[in-house]
Amino acid sequence: MRVATAFSYQQAIANLQRRQEDLSESQNRLTSGKRVLLPSDDPVAARRVERALAVEARVEATKRAAQASLNAMTLAESALGGANDILQAIRDAAVAAGNGAYGDKERAILAQQIQQYRDQLLGIANRTDAAGNPLFGGAGVTGDPFVPNGAGRVEFWAAPGSVGVDNQEILPVAVDGAYAWDATPGLEVPIFKTLDDFIVQLRTGGMTSAAVSSAVQTALGGIDAGMERLQAARAQVGDTLNRIDAIVARLDALDLNAKTDRSNAEDLDMVAAISDFQNKQTGYDAALKTYAQVQRLSLFDYLR
Repeated sequence: MRVATAFSYQQAIANLQRRQEDLSESQNRLTSGKRVLLPSDDPVAARRVERALAVEARVEATKRAAQASLNAMTLAESALGGANDILQAIRDAAVAAGNGAYGDKERAILAQQIQQYRDQLLGIANRTDAAGNPLFGGAGVTGDPFVPNGAGRVEFWAAPGSVGVDNQEILPVAVDGAYAWDATPGLEVPIFKTLDDFIVQLRTGGMTSAAVSSAVQTALGGIDAGMERLQAARAQVGDTLNRIDAIVARLDALDLNAKTDRSNAEDLDMVAAISDFQNKQTGYDAALKTYAQVQRLSLFDYLR
């Protein structure tokens, strides 16, 4: 069998190219730190990586939804706490109004204080989140859910219920204003009606002791009912916050598991990879030397 010089050259060059490709591929893996750069490198591992990435994407989307709900519910919980404090201050003023030694002047001063508290309470009822969405907008409303009518009385203009994020986890981003404030859409809100009626009565001059006592008792009943409803809504929001914490903890565990699975599938064993790179580099150097020797193998060189 005769081996031509050209064939020897071709063999040497082909071997050199293979060695160079192997060395380049090993170098790319070392640079990226990934064992699987293409699906063809390891189809089974590539599928594991795809599944893990899909899980991570779902977890990230759900975490964003949970964060939005957490922000809204934290603001709502604070608002409900502030509303309860204001009602407590109004209640104290109402009790003071029942003082038999007070006359029209003192009751008018108390009426002014309660009016200021009432206006603060309305501001809380229409409080919004960072995006401008009403915290107590119920199932959706573009403007303030609690709106004064032509007579200055507060009415509720939103649908009962709460808005939830569109995700696997149903998490609210608004509180049911109808429940929290004991309101009916299109009608006057009971707690504000109680306060407005009481303010009018305190400003009325010449009231008898019996009339004052009756007005105070009626107001206290309405205030207590309003406080009870707000406290119940606050408890619901607290339960939601606890549920969000549990969901986030579960998502963190799921995310860690997905990242670990992806790492196991695609990450490179650096010690083994460095050893493999060194071996391939040695092989490439040997191929270069072999090619250099083949270049000198010629009949004319031999005859010289």
